[in-house]
Amino acid sequence: MDLNYFKDKLFDILNETDEMDISDITADDRRHLLTVTIAGGSVFEIVCQQIRK
Repeated sequence: MDLNYFKDKLFDILNETDEMDISDITADDRRHLLTVTIAGGSVFEIVCQQIRK
């Protein structure tokens, strides 16, 4: 599995979940970063790095 495929699938999983009350997801492909905003105002950054093939 390559990094881009993993990031795409992770984005899909987060985008489809209802339990976390996500209001926005921003992808920065250049920095391999997903920024997730929760409806209550919390913001989380997820950095994706492939460390082994």
